[in-house]
Amino acid sequence: MDKNSKAISYMQENKLEEAAKLFEEIITEHPEDPVGYINFGNLLQHVQEYDRAITFYEKAIKLDENAATAYYGLGGIYYERSMAEKAQKSFQKAIDLGLNEADVFYMLGMTFQKQSQYKLSLPYLQRASELDEDDEEILFQYGLSLAQVDEINMAKAVFHQVIDLNDQHSDAHYNLGVIALYQEEPEVSLNHFNAALAAQPDHLLAVNGKKKVEEFLEKYDG
Repeated sequence: MDKNSKAISYMQENKLEEAAKLFEEIITEHPEDPVGYINFGNLLQHVQEYDRAITFYEKAIKLDENAATAYYGLGGIYYERSMAEKAQKSFQKAIDLGLNEADVFYMLGMTFQKQSQYKLSLPYLQRASELDEDDEEILFQYGLSLAQVDEINMAKAVFHQVIDLNDQHSDAHYNLGVIALYQEEPEVSLNHFNAALAAQPDHLLAVNGKKKVEEFLEKYDG
């Protein structure tokens, strides 16, 4: 196992000091190789030393302007700092440079969500869901964006996909409850609100939704 692989293995094992020492050695031995800077940036980002991480990512980009993963790292930091527009540009750059992974498309979609540009988020969240069909969080966020642009039936289908992956996903059940209520299916709505509360008893939105449906059904039955 070479030094880089060993350092990454240390990171995965949460042996961060050992990983940092190896990455420093790699950079010293290969100062013109952007990979060492990117990996050290990843480590610094992991421990939330964002300013230092940015310095390493920018050094990597200076050495290789096509370093897609450095742009991805920068995007992650900007996103964590609620700088959605800067994050958006960084993730887009990473994709333009050939990064074709679910995470980068998901994060780009989320930057548009953060800016309430739900329609713009859709193609990226959809692509992310295609690249990783078993990621329930990607699917859930895709469903939310669909619901925000009134693609209710498509959102409903996606939320059901989430439930198929994890029948304890309280937020997916809640949103299916809202959709069922919107589509005048109060009994179905109540079932989903109950499922949401079974999975998460303190889900306040589901508590309120259930109360409203029960009041409606009581009035209707009366």
